[in-house]
Amino acid sequence: MSRAERERQMLDVAERVFGERGYQATSMDEVAERCGVSKPMIYEYFGSKDGLLAACVSRSKAELLDVTQKAMAGATAPEDILWRGMVAYFRFIDEHGDSFAMLLREPMAAGPDAVTAIEETRRQQSTLIAGVLATFAPSAPAATIEAYTQIIMGASERMALWQTSRPELSAEDTARYMTDFCWRGLSPYLAPGGEGRPAPR
Repeated sequence: MSRAERERQMLDVAERVFGERGYQATSMDEVAERCGVSKPMIYEYFGSKDGLLAACVSRSKAELLDVTQKAMAGATAPEDILWRGMVAYFRFIDEHGDSFAMLLREPMAAGPDAVTAIEETRRQQSTLIAGVLATFAPSAPAATIEAYTQIIMGASERMALWQTSRPELSAEDTARYMTDFCWRGLSPYLAPGGEGRPAPR
């Protein structure tokens, strides 16, 4: 197994263990055992448990940006781009539900490297959201764009946490709630002529 493949395996296993156990209860021994490697090898790759969690978060950060950008790339109307971005985000949460919930429930339990990685992910998504809002709401003041970006970020995280506790909800269900809420608040600032959001599938 190449170094890149081994690292990916370790991160896959670590994300599952963090999601199942929580940060404090996760042991490097268990991660190593499930990976079939020695504990010193885990430390060689990531330095510490905090470093391991930070690496998990950094990988998710890159994946989240990729899936949301690709989802919104084919949209031209404001409501459609909002809808596609929300669906992509909540589908991503579906796939990483346990570990995501752990990060929100134990935000200060992790070490500084992991906390930094979490905040970098938030900044990444904030930049993406603010750019979209500025494009489709050209009449909105800069402070309004900034405020709505923070509102969308905070509400999305809470909705994602809610979604993880409601298995009967699909990503599209959660995206519909968020899109409807955001659309009503943003509509006074949006450029005219936007098409409606497609019905959830």
